[in-house]
Amino acid sequence: MKKILALLLALVMVFALAACGQQAAPAEKPAEEPAAETPVEEAPAEEPAEAPAEEAPVEVMSYADFMAAEVDDPVVIEAYVQAKQAYASDWSNTSVYLADQDGAYFAYRLACTQEEYDALVPGAKIRVTGFKAEWAGEIEIAEGCTFELIDGADTYLVDPVDVTELLGTDALAEHMNQLVTIKGVTVAESEGGVAFLYNWDGSGEDGSDLYFNVTLGENTYNFTVESDLCPAGSEVYETVKGLNVGDTIDLVGFLYWYEGPNPHITAVTPAA
Repeated sequence: MKKILALLLALVMVFALAACGQQAAPAEKPAEEPAAETPVEEAPAEEPAEAPAEEAPVEVMSYADFMAAEVDDPVVIEAYVQAKQAYASDWSNTSVYLADQDGAYFAYRLACTQEEYDALVPGAKIRVTGFKAEWAGEIEIAEGCTFELIDGADTYLVDPVDVTELLGTDALAEHMNQLVTIKGVTVAESEGGVAFLYNWDGSGEDGSDLYFNVTLGENTYNFTVESDLCPAGSEVYETVKGLNVGDTIDLVGFLYWYEGPNPHITAVTPAA
């Protein structure tokens, strides 16, 4: 009987232990701590690029300032229209002869519309902006220069300066681009024994530039009637066509410079 009781007690204990094992919750695995994030280094904010400094506008120059400027320097001048060449509609420009009270300028291929060209009347004051240039000795304002009309300004036209005594001297260049007069010169032969040529080499025809030689003392000079300034049919153009070798004449023109004085003649009259 004791053995039976002992066996029963043992079985009861086994069942009790099994029940306890089933009720006990399994130990949880401890949660893993999140890995520490590596801080991302932010690139330093770029400072805004500094805007390029604007160049100070070029101030209006006197004639002396213009002449003292270096070739290719930006220039701004105010001067009065004395004459203009024909309008080049294909390129929307013209060349203009200008002067102020101190000197003269040649604006080469000044950009303009037809309407602006029409406003370039003799005596009108304009402001020209561009670059100084030199070509074969001629000092000018380079191709592509622009202008604005100065409304309300007084008009101004120059009288020609007599430079007859300066022919053949270095001092003549001080009057470059001015309206000048040269008196008492004698028509000399051009190539072929004629009094003038169409183009410098005689290759042109009526309507081309006219070239003619004159002498003063022992020296010979070559002058031009620029057809874009004084075209065929103009008084000076037809007068030069009627010259004879040996005629003594007075001349008026703009003292253009091409490897020496090469005035663009605007008037020819018999010498007084």
